[in-house]
Amino acid sequence: MAVRNIVQRGDLILQKKSRPVEKFDERLGQLIDDMKETLIQADGAGLAAVQVGVLRRVCIVDSLCKENTSAREFLELVNPEIVKEDGQQENEEGCLSVPEERGITRRPAAVQLKAQDRHGNWHIYSGKDIKARAFCHEIDHMNGILFTDRVIRSVHPRNGKQTGRNTQRRR
Repeated sequence: MAVRNIVQRGDLILQKKSRPVEKFDERLGQLIDDMKETLIQADGAGLAAVQVGVLRRVCIVDSLCKENTSAREFLELVNPEIVKEDGQQENEEGCLSVPEERGITRRPAAVQLKAQDRHGNWHIYSGKDIKARAFCHEIDHMNGILFTDRVIRSVHPRNGKQTGRNTQRRR
C-alpha cells in the first residue's frame, strides 16, 4: 500500500466525470488499498478515486463515519448509485481537496445505494445523517461536483461560526 497525493481544488480533474469501472482486477484492489492508506493518513471520512487523480467511479467511506476512532473499517464502493433518498439535513461539511473551507450543505437525511465491491459483487448500503452525507459527497466527486458547489452558508474556517452568507451556486 502507498499513500497517494490528494488533488486540491484548482486541478481541473476534480471537475471531470469519472468513468465506470469495468475491470475488477489486482490493479483496482491496489487503488482501493492505496486510497485507504491515504484516507487514514489524512484522517478523513471518505475519499473518491478522482481525489487521488484516477477518473474511475470508486470511493471509500469510513463505515462508522465517526471521528477519533482507533479501529477503522471502510466501505469499498465501486460504481455506486443512489437508489433511494429520504428527508433532508443541513450540516457542516468539509473536503480533503478543499481543506481551507467548510460550509453548511443540504443533503438527504438518509440514502440507500447500490455499489459493487472490488470483486464486482453488488451490495446494497444504507446510511443516515453523516454517513448519508458522506455517500452523497463522494458520489458528487465522481460527477465533477465539489461540496463548495452545494454550500448554502459558509462557516468561518478558524472559529466554526456560520457567516450567514449564502454562497450556493447553480450548476
